[in-house]
Order: sequence, then structure tokens, then C-alpha cells
Amino acid sequence: MCQVTVGQTDGATGGGSEGRSRGQDSLSWSPHTGTCRGQIHLDSRLDSHPDSQLGALRNMSRVVESEDDNSQLIGQDKKLDLSYGSITMDAAAAAAEQPGDGNTFSDGTTRVDFVLVWEEPLDSDKEEGDNPVHKKWRETFLTKLRRSGLLDEQRELIQSKNRIRFMLLSAPWEVLCYYAEEISLRVPLQVVNSCNVNWSAKMLQSLSLPNLFQQDVPNPPPDFYTCQFRSNKLERFLGGEDKDTFFKTTQRHQVVYEILARTPYGSVKRGEVGIDRLLNEKVFSAAYPLHEGPFERPDPPVPPESLRLRQVLYSYWAQWSCWTRYQPLDHIREYFGEKIALYFAWLGFYTGWLLPASVVGTVVFIVGFWLVATDIPAKEVCESGGEFVMCPLCNICSAWNYSSICVTFKAGLLFDNGGTVFFSVFMSLWAVTFLEYWKRTCCTLAHRWDCSEFEESEERPRPEFAAMAPMTVRNPVTGAEEPYFPEKTRLNRTLTGCMVIVLMVVVVLMFLIAVILYRTILGIVIYKSRNAFVSVSASRIASISGSVLNLLVILMLSRVYVSLAHILTRWEMHRTQTKYEDMFILKVFIFQFINFYSSPIYVAFFKGRFVGYPGHYNTLFGVRNEECGAGGCLIQLAQELLVIMVGKQLINNVQEFVVPKLKAWWQRQKLRQKSADGEAPAELGRPWESDYELLVCDGLLSEYLEMVIQFGFITIFVAACPLAPLFALINNWVEIRLDAQKFVAEYRRPVVERAQDIGIWFPILQFITHVAVLSNAFLIAFTSSFLPRLYYRYTRDANLSGYINFTLATSPASQNPDHETCRYRALRDQHGHYLPEYFQLLAIRLSFVIIFEHVVFFIGNLIDMMVPDVPEEVEMKIKREHYMAKQALAENQSLGELWPREDKVQAGDLRQRRPKSSATDSVSPDLGNIAEEAEP
Repeated sequence: MCQVTVGQTDGATGGGSEGRSRGQDSLSWSPHTGTCRGQIHLDSRLDSHPDSQLGALRNMSRVVESEDDNSQLIGQDKKLDLSYGSITMDAAAAAAEQPGDGNTFSDGTTRVDFVLVWEEPLDSDKEEGDNPVHKKWRETFLTKLRRSGLLDEQRELIQSKNRIRFMLLSAPWEVLCYYAEEISLRVPLQVVNSCNVNWSAKMLQSLSLPNLFQQDVPNPPPDFYTCQFRSNKLERFLGGEDKDTFFKTTQRHQVVYEILARTPYGSVKRGEVGIDRLLNEKVFSAAYPLHEGPFERPDPPVPPESLRLRQVLYSYWAQWSCWTRYQPLDHIREYFGEKIALYFAWLGFYTGWLLPASVVGTVVFIVGFWLVATDIPAKEVCESGGEFVMCPLCNICSAWNYSSICVTFKAGLLFDNGGTVFFSVFMSLWAVTFLEYWKRTCCTLAHRWDCSEFEESEERPRPEFAAMAPMTVRNPVTGAEEPYFPEKTRLNRTLTGCMVIVLMVVVVLMFLIAVILYRTILGIVIYKSRNAFVSVSASRIASISGSVLNLLVILMLSRVYVSLAHILTRWEMHRTQTKYEDMFILKVFIFQFINFYSSPIYVAFFKGRFVGYPGHYNTLFGVRNEECGAGGCLIQLAQELLVIMVGKQLINNVQEFVVPKLKAWWQRQKLRQKSADGEAPAELGRPWESDYELLVCDGLLSEYLEMVIQFGFITIFVAACPLAPLFALINNWVEIRLDAQKFVAEYRRPVVERAQDIGIWFPILQFITHVAVLSNAFLIAFTSSFLPRLYYRYTRDANLSGYINFTLATSPASQNPDHETCRYRALRDQHGHYLPEYFQLLAIRLSFVIIFEHVVFFIGNLIDMMVPDVPEEVEMKIKREHYMAKQALAENQSLGELWPREDKVQAGDLRQRRPKSSATDSVSPDLGNIAEEAEP
């Protein structure tokens, strides 16, 4: 038992129920005697709040087997032998098959929950890497960690120039119990006997088709009804009799990281708090929890049931041969936590929904070949000869024959045909339906993983916010003192951040204008070269090279802005980690939206719109405005999409495949330098040394951002490129395997983070979906030739004979001294004035936009109404879990089993009510009768 002396200090700055560390706190733990002694000074204003830090600390020192809680609420079946901290149904048998993972102190029993690493030079004369200030901070930090109750053991690795020190940390039982209440860890009440089947499996089962995606993954983690941990109710939780396995490994990591994140090492007012700041200051080289053994299968082979969780994930998830299989989401959640598991769940769900979209898009593209072969206007262009002499595309260019673009014109029809309209409507409805069904899936997963109410009631303030907030305020719901940052100050900081975002957007637009001028000038330079080979394709070469240059500018600006967004968001002082990440993601997305989509938007809606006409051309900085290429703007938009979207995917996949391996190789080379005596060191076999070779996990921002930008490409501009969903599907199949390999084999194990959903990414996806509807409507109406062809078909000729001549205007004779006229694409007369057909067609286009978006939004809202956000069975489970949690935490409980196990009762069972025997029974019921009536 941990003996604790509680003291009181007046005038302590900071404070609140967040467990803020103070300089006079002291708590030491002795692994030899099994006791911890010390003194903890608490803020005087906490004394009046029984649910504050003082009350929690008293719970920590309370004997668990208290007399007032000797009744066991949950009647456990003796045949059920589940370990909450293990993924195997028979942990003892599995342990006998393989040796231990080695994640223990030198005593062989104390588990290593976290590792801190720093490097020191062997030569004491050298000061680099051993800064006195850093050394002082490190010593202060480690001292306060010991006072917080953590156990520690130091190991070291000697190299030729450096000494690498590893500080192994472990949380004893009393510390785990205290912080488990502080951070609202959830522990099991009862096993849930339910089968988890996804939507595609249900669909294939209903169609009586074999499911080729199914695989049997060993050691599925059991599912539980859970509630928040209370140390004085330990006997009422499932597995509470075994303190070694009661808390999962990931929960132990969470507790230790909470202590690391809130422990100060200097001035709290200057933000000198927490391990993250120390890592940024290079005081520590690394801080990470350990992986559970190696990821490779053991040799000789063992039964699948004896594999550790990391080995299961590598064999049944990260291997390339698993690309056609369902992801083991419960295993991923058990090892990496809910936040990472939700990302892979969303990515798998999104990839599955891309399959029908890619099939429809490919069919539309193939149909385009048949339309090209039978298209009358295409034949007119190819057979026109010298009939249509076109005006020069630049000031120094010469006239050209329209028949010279025969191949380009036909290629444009592959992306610009009647099927484009159908596919645009299909993709708009696809996006709406995809998001609606993801909400249902996310709700199911959140409940299954005990995160349904995380953001509303369980999420605590960020440790950095709790330490740096200048004041506290009483929570109107809980009554506890919580750190507070003035809203007016935060608003001013947020407005300042918005101004920086606007400035960066202006920078992006400046680069866009520079790329536009580059394309125009390069086209002129190539044409002036008089090289017969390149002069013919001057416009095409300038367009493709401009797209590539734009991609490079995008990638360069992205790196700069992400770093800037980190600084701004941290400065804004958001209370919770979810709010912090949401605001950071929003900043990055606004910038990336402009960065990635500005060039396609320009090509789709602005290029060629403000050119003027022969003799009256408009200019930008003295340079004539760009016209659409010979094949039209839609094929140039398709080219821009393919270069940016596919090029970005290729670059990212190469980076994700090659860069981590190169970094890991370089890290191993540095760690395996020759030792001080000139001999090569032995292999780094100890777990903390092996994991130090791995790369740091940078989080999920780049992964989500890549997929969301891709989602925008396949929805906002899908009218220009029906093959975009197919390219996205192929990329995502590769992306899942690459990400899985990184997390399992190449990254250090990240600290588990809980999450209720994918966060602000879902509203962003909804925003993209609405933008996509409007974008596709304007693309079809103003950029595509669909409506002009339809107008000509119903007003002139049903076979489209003469359509090419209809779309070409004749230049004014006064613009050429030789009085030779030329043709250009417009609906103007010989004086440059718009024809009546232009205004009629403009009205049709605007009407189409209004009708298109109203129909799609109406059907989308209808789908939203028809598909409930929460499945009915999940609603029932949530109500049942709330009832069970209320009963488990109640102070006044009767003996016996107050509710039946799930395998004994089914929803909807009807029972006859027992009549009350007498008025006395109704006033003072017997406890034994209550327990008897609770039995089914």
C-alpha cells in the first residue's frame, strides 16, 4: 500500500483539478519494500471539492478491498477466463510457446511502460550535446517524475563518441489507479457476445455470394461493456482480482504519458512543461512506449494463436498479400488505440466505396471511345482541311488550320460527352451516401470501442494548456476547478492567425499568376525558336511543364505552411487536444485547398473566359490572356488533374516507401558505430535499443490530408476526368499496405490516443461534397460542350451537322491590314458583338446549374433522412451500457446478480409482471426477493 502525506500550501500559482505539479511535491516509491512515502502539497482551494485532486488522492491511498464494497455486482461465469490485458483467450498457453518480449526492468517482473532517451558525449571537454541548461532541466524533470510515484531504471549504450542513456519508466499499481480516475479510463463490466459484421459482408451474405475478403485473424480482442474506473469499486469490474493484467498495456502508456506531459521542469509561466517541449528543445532525444516484441513470425513457427499482437498485425494486415482482405480493426485498436484505428477504418471504408465509383467511371470512359467513333462534329473537324483558318493564339503566332487538332479534339471527347453528366450526378450522390453510411459505421465503432461520449464528457484539458493557463474557473457541470484561458485573448490570437492565413493564401495566388505567365511566355519562346519539332506543340509543352511546375510549388509551400500552422495553433491556447487538432487541421486544409485546387479552378472556370476577340484582346501585365488549348479547356483540366493528383500520389508513395527505409538505415548506422575500444558492438537486442532505431511517428495529419485532397479531386472535378476514382482506388490499395507497414514495422509505437470520430475531417468532407455539386454543375454548364451541343441539336440539326461552323465566329475585317479574316471560338458577329444565341445559351446554362444542384441536394437530403445516423442495435447497446455503468458505480447495491448476462436475455423478451402480495411488500421489499426477480 502507498502511504501518502497530504499537505497544503497557500498562494500556489496555477492549480486546479488537473493535477498540476508543484515544486514542493514529493512522493517516492520503493520497489523493495512495496511502499511509497512522501508529501504532496496541494492548492488550498482544492480542499472544499471532494471530487478534486485531493479526493482522488485519498482514493489512491484507500485499501481497495474496503468493507463497504464487499458485494460483487457482476456475477462472473466460472468458465469465463478472460484477461483484459491480453488479446489471447489462453494467455498462459500462448506465453509458453514464445519467450517474453523483454519489456521489463532488470528484476524481470516490473513492466517497462515508457522509455526516455538522451545522448551525452564521452569527451567531457565537449559541450555540444551536453548543454548545462539542458542537463539541469533533465535532472529536474526526472526528479519530479520520481516524486510523482513512477519507478525508473537507467541503462546505457556506449558508442565511439557518445553515451546513449535509456531511462526506463514504470507505473506502480497505486499510480495507475490514481491517474486512471483522473483521465477517465474505461474498464470492463461484462463481456459482449456479439458478432461484428461489416456492410460488404452483409451484402454478400444476402446475395448468397462467397466472401473473398474474409480472413480468420487469430486472438480477436474480446468486446466489453465498460464504464469509468473507480478504485473503490474495483471488485465490481471484470478481472479486478489480477492487478498485473487489469489495466491494458496501452492504458499504462496513457497514464505514464499523462504524467510526462504535465510535469514541469522550469518556469510554468514560460511554458517549460511536459515531455513534448523537452523533445523540441533537444533535452531528450526520444520518448516512446515499447513495442510488444518483434514483428516477424518466430522461427521455428508457432501456432497462430500463440502470436503476439504485433506479429498478428504484421502477418494478417501489413503484408502485401493481404490487400484483398478486411482489415483487423479490433486488433489495430487494441495495439495502436482508437484514433489510429478510426483512421484505418475510414480509409478502408472509403476505399471500398471507391470500387463502384471506379467501375462506373471506367464504363463511362470506355463509352467515350464509341462516342468518338460516331461523333459528327469530330468528323467535320478532321475532314475540314483548310476550310477553317483559325486566328493566331499569341501576338507573334501565325494562323493555323482547325483540322490540325483532329487527334486532340477526339481525345477531348473521351472526357467531354453525354456520359459526363450522368457520372457527375452519380458521384455527387455517391459522396452524400458515402458520408451518411460512414456516420453509421463510425457510430458503431465508437460504441464498440467505448468512445461514444469521449469528447462531450471524458476528454480532459491538454496538459500544456492546464500548465500554462493563467487562471482557473469552476466547471458549471462538475463543480471542479479547471484551468481557464480568457476568451477575449484567445479571440485576438485567433484573428491574428486568420490574418496570417490570408497572407499565405495571397502568396499562393501570386505563385498561381506566376505559373500562368510562365505558360504564356514559354509558349511564345518555344514558338519563336522556329524548331519544327517543338513549335507545333508549343502550347501543349507549355501547359504540361506549367502543371509540373505548379505541383513542385504546391509541395514546397505545403511544408512551409504546416510548420507555420503548428506555431499559430499552439499560440492560440486551445483547451482540449481535440479542439487543438481541429483548429490546426482547419488552418492546414484552408491553405491546402487553395494550394492544390487554385490551378484546376482557374483552368475550369476562368481560363479562356476573358480573352476578348481579334483586335481587342485583353492582357495581364502586358501579356495577352491565356486561351484554352486547341482541344478546349476540359481536356486541359483533365491533364491538370492527372498531373497534380497522380503525380502527388506517386511522389507520396515513393516517399512513404523509400524515405522511411533510408531514415531507418541511417539511424541504425549511427547507433551501430564502433564502440570505444574499436570493436564492433553487439546487435541491439534489448527492446528499448531496438525501438530507438525506429522512426518517430509524425501523426495522422499527412495521411488524412492526402486522402481528403484526393477525395476533392474525384468529386469536385470528376466531370473532367471519369478515371479519377480508378486512380484513387489503386492508390489507396497501396496506401493501406504502406501505412500498415510503417506503423507496425518502421515507426516507434505511438502513444494511444482516444477519439470519438475522425474529428473535423468529416465536416471538411461534407464541405467538399457541397462544393463538388456546384463545381460539377458549372463545369457541365460552362466548360463542357454538352449544353451547346444539346441546344444545337434541338434548334438546328439533330445530327449535329454544321455544329463546328456554329461554334466559330469570324474576326472583324479591320483587325488585319490585308483584310484576311480568320475564325475563333465564340458566338459573336463580325463586329465582335454577342449573338442572340449566346444569351439564349447563357440562360440555359444558368437554369441547368440551378436545376442540377437542386435535384442533387434534394436527393442527398432524402438519403440523409432515410439513413439514420445511429443503427437501432447500437442505440440499444448504448442504453444498456449506461444502465450497467450506473448500477456498477452506485453506492447502494443489493447482493446477488442485479442484471442477467447478455447470453441469458434478448431484447424484446416479454415477461409477465408479478403481482404484489401486500402493501407491506411494496413499502419495504425484501432484498432477497429483488435479487430473485432480477433473475431471468
